[in-house]
Amino acid sequence: SGSFGTYPKQIREQFLRFQLASEARPDHFIRFDYPNYLDASRLAVSKLLNVDVDTIVFVPNATTGVNTVLRSLRYEPGDKIVYFNFIYGACGKTVHYIEETTPARGIKIDVDFPCEDDELVGAFKEAIVDAARRSGESRVRVAVFDSIVSLPGVRLPFEKLVQACRELGVYSLMDAAHGIGNISLDLGALNPDFFVSNCHKWLYVPRGCAAFYVPRHHQHLITSMPTSHGFIPSAPPAVNIPNPLPPSPTPKTPWIAMFEFVGTLDNSPYLCVPAAIAYRQHVLGGEAKIMSYCQALAQRGARIIAEMLDTDILDNATGTLGKCCLSNVRLPIGTTSPSRYVSAKEQDGSGAETYIVSARVAPNVVNYLHQTMVDEFKTFIPVILYRGNWYARLSGQVYLEEEDYVWGGKVLRELVKRVIAGKVPV
Repeated sequence: SGSFGTYPKQIREQFLRFQLASEARPDHFIRFDYPNYLDASRLAVSKLLNVDVDTIVFVPNATTGVNTVLRSLRYEPGDKIVYFNFIYGACGKTVHYIEETTPARGIKIDVDFPCEDDELVGAFKEAIVDAARRSGESRVRVAVFDSIVSLPGVRLPFEKLVQACRELGVYSLMDAAHGIGNISLDLGALNPDFFVSNCHKWLYVPRGCAAFYVPRHHQHLITSMPTSHGFIPSAPPAVNIPNPLPPSPTPKTPWIAMFEFVGTLDNSPYLCVPAAIAYRQHVLGGEAKIMSYCQALAQRGARIIAEMLDTDILDNATGTLGKCCLSNVRLPIGTTSPSRYVSAKEQDGSGAETYIVSARVAPNVVNYLHQTMVDEFKTFIPVILYRGNWYARLSGQVYLEEEDYVWGGKVLRELVKRVIAGKVPV
């Protein structure tokens, strides 16, 4: 599942053991055992990402990590936040919140897929340079971008975007919600300013769990969300507020300690990271083998379904958008402005037919497709409306084979038939 992730039975058993240990002796586990298990998880994921263990903490999800960075930074009049038009919705709303509560303003870069990497990076650089050129007081403070876009599921040239930020003096905030376990990541070489990646989507860790990376030289900028016992005020407070938790059994930097406990939560997913990484290594053959299989399967499966539907796959000429475990197949349905339900059918250059659904009812039709997949077919394939076309986003997973995509293609074909026949309640 590329939406919320899943995990094998062996990891579920480990997950339940942590929960049972916490329930059996809550004070003992939370106060004394939990910090040690958490340190082991931070070490495991730091090795996977090739960074120092004291630059890694955990947060519940990538949205929390993006919020933590954007809400921690201090903004002045003229500060800008650069983001693309395909930003994940929750993160886009976070930018809007920052606009409402601080002097910062957002700059949205409009880029349509499919496009080539150089085109996207060029638009990115141009937006940053242009923001400074328009006003001498304006500066781009931070740029938010994905490793892999959520919808449609395409890979970005994030390596070049991080480099561009470094060259232009802009903080890079990498939303790698689809990152760890999906594509190879070497943060030691990449060196982003801020990075967060869900472990529950592709690494087979129970939800919610995300690795949050902040290099040492930026840690003074970032505080935990919510503020909790580990927060250290910049100026000594008038009244000392004691920390009710025991001191850490191992030395920790103040920044690591700040994220260790942020309120009473079930953080058992965080503690399952070492088991998930070990399972991937010893049972599945390691990261390279897993990614090679899943990425190849996502592309082969997309070709199978595109042929069944007589459509095509969303990718650019150089194939870089599809270098991940996600793929996007166009459905033979489009959207335009007429008020009728199915108003017409068109032919593309190949002679294939595309049925046009009114923009007024299109969201209701998509909701029907999703509900029917879950209720009738016991599956889920995200369908999105993008630039007038409808796409199905597919995931490549170790528990799938080509036959599963053939079955998925039949499901999509049946649902498309219902849409064309006008049998969908709107």
